[in-house]
Amino acid sequence: MAERISLKADILRALRNAKEHISGQQICDEMGVSRTAVWKVMKQLEAEGYDIEAVTNKGYMLLSYPEILSGSELMSRMNTKWAGKRVYFHKETGSTNEDARYLAEEGMLHGSLVVADSQTGGRGRRGRGWVSPPGESISFSLLLKPSFSPDRASMLTILMAISIAEVISALHPDLDVKIKWPNDVLVNGKKVCGILTEMEAEPDYIHYVIIGVGINVNQTEFPEELAQIATSLRIEKGEKAGRPELIVAAMEYFEYYYGIFEEHLDVSDFVDIYDRYLINRDREVRVLDPKGEYTGVAEGINDNGALIVRIPDGSFRTVSSGEVSVRGVYGYV
Repeated sequence: MAERISLKADILRALRNAKEHISGQQICDEMGVSRTAVWKVMKQLEAEGYDIEAVTNKGYMLLSYPEILSGSELMSRMNTKWAGKRVYFHKETGSTNEDARYLAEEGMLHGSLVVADSQTGGRGRRGRGWVSPPGESISFSLLLKPSFSPDRASMLTILMAISIAEVISALHPDLDVKIKWPNDVLVNGKKVCGILTEMEAEPDYIHYVIIGVGINVNQTEFPEELAQIATSLRIEKGEKAGRPELIVAAMEYFEYYYGIFEEHLDVSDFVDIYDRYLINRDREVRVLDPKGEYTGVAEGINDNGALIVRIPDGSFRTVSSGEVSVRGVYGYV
């Protein structure tokens, strides 16, 4: 299956990059496959909705393509060095994080990406469910095998949150994009993306890290219990948004930020950009600390990604775990 997806992706990439018709023989020579194999892939692509013109003695040209989410579509668009270069796609799955965990145990490479059109058993923080209807949302999990120590891994959530915020802002500049510390991305004050980072590690060694991302893209409605706190890009824009370009751009941003992160193994290079998105900044927050709840004003994050909170006596506390609620944003009680 992986080989077939790879060939289809390679042919689709060649069609996308061609400025004119590309001959079947040229495709055969470049990819080392038979004319029959190329013809079969062309027929598969046409069946999926790709408009491919075939002209005798000239070859093939991609005229238009549908808004389709598939492994070959994503791989044909990827321009990254390692993030998402290998895509494992499911029409439906229980959890992309669990799928990525299985791949990790089987020895799959750093940067492998699991994507699902529909996810039935997705989880948010603290085991909460995450709704991922088919054809409308994005569910993906990125498998990482870092060489740094486990105490650095939590900051990868910060990198992904920035990546998603930057992608949405770049593709949809008219939307008001914010981050609710540490890992929710909001649009116009409502949650549009959740991030769940999980790790398998020993005290001084990381076996793997999985970053799961769920994005509400083209939903037009939510269950009553979610309607006041969740939204989608389509609801906020009033038009459908493309899913493949969101995923591909997220991989490009994350790969770039990950490279910077590896230089210092902290988020010192990202504090300013994160704080610009931080909806908590300069606002009253309630920290749900197991040792006792308290309120204060969020000042931003520090170099390790912890939230800096100024409490009423003028001193500062850093929040590295637990939940933070923000007045005026969902979840505050």
